[in-house]
Order: sequence, then C-alpha cells, then structure tokens
Amino acid sequence: MGGLKKLDGLDKKLIRHLTRDGRMPVKELVNKLEITSPTLQVRMKNLLQSGVLKIAGLVDVFKIEKLFMALVAIRVIDDLKIDDTLNGLSRMPEVDSVYAVTGRYDIFAEILFSNDMEALYKFMSSKLPQQGNIDYSESFVVMKSKKKWTILPPGIDL
Repeated sequence: MGGLKKLDGLDKKLIRHLTRDGRMPVKELVNKLEITSPTLQVRMKNLLQSGVLKIAGLVDVFKIEKLFMALVAIRVIDDLKIDDTLNGLSRMPEVDSVYAVTGRYDIFAEILFSNDMEALYKFMSSKLPQQGNIDYSESFVVMKSKKKWTILPPGIDL
C-alpha cells in the first residue's frame, strides 16, 4: 500500500495524547512531550497534511435520539474494481466507514441514518445498487455498541 507514513516516537506520543483529548492545550502538549511550541506546530501540521491525523468532534451514535447505525456486507461483481467501489461508497453521505475485508464478503460499509428505517430501506434498495459493481448485499442494524465514537457524516440530520 502506497502513501503509508512511518511514525517516529514523538509522532506516536503526540497522537496518543490527542486521541485521549483532542482539545489538549498546546502548552500542556509541549510540557508532556518536552518539546518547543514550534516543533509541536510542525509535527501537527505534518500529521494533519499527511492524513494520518484528523482532529474532530466525535459523537456516540447510541446516545442520540433517532440516529441509527447499520453494517452493510457487500459482495462485488468484479474484484478488479474493488478500489473504485470503495471510493464510490466512501463518497456517499450516509457512509461513515468502508472496509475491504476477507471472508465471504468483499466490503463492509458502516452507515448512519436518522429518523426511521425508511432511510435504510432507501439506501439498500436505491442508492447502493446505483453504485454499481454490487453483486449482493446484506444489512445488519447495530442494536448496541461500546467504545464506538464517530464523526457525524454530512448527510445526517439531527
């Protein structure tokens, strides 16, 4: 896989601190990491620009009324087009995450939808087939989860 960034010890420590508290003040990070403010700024800029790190507000889907999560298992028609399919799915506003996986399915997509089952039905019956390269799909509504924090996709209304 191209584009992987090798992280040094300082990058790893910085990421660890920010994953615990993404709002940690610069002064506190500088003290904990024993570095200067300019060094911190350069490291943060590099991690953000490389796509290794994203700082965002995360939500617990299961604590928001009328917000639901489903996993969609997908078999593709053409394995050679799996990257195109992953890219297409990742651009859909309901899709939180998409994964190429091993096993009897080729892709798992994690989707969020609001209000009621109608949104899931519309996604499965209309939007997903329009994506193309879908041989078979199956959805699983997530009833409960632990340790699942996510960025709210732009297509979700609260």
